Amino acid sequence: MAKAALKRPGSPIGRKGPRKANPAYKRRAREPWTAADVSKLKQLAKGNTPTGVMSIKLQRPVAAIRSKAQREGISLRPANRSPYNRRTKAAKRR
Repeated sequence: MAKAALKRPGSPIGRKGPRKANPAYKRRAREPWTAADVSKLKQLAKGNTPTGVMSIKLQRPVAAIRSKAQREGISLRPANRSPYNRRTKAAKRR
């Protein structure tokens, strides 16, 4: 009978997801947000920065950025993009 894979606590062995793919996210995981972090998040959100880029700049997981933005009332939806299936009348005629 084959032995189960060795799983060590804190090790990426046997794990899936972003922590295994990029352990750089563990640097600031579970640390409290400072006022400077929140202001940087607001600035990046206003500039329509993707959440993946935000996570690298703030050194936090994407899920942490999304949850903090929701708690602070910051919209991560791009402001300069029209809704899907919406075209101008001139574009429909072509």
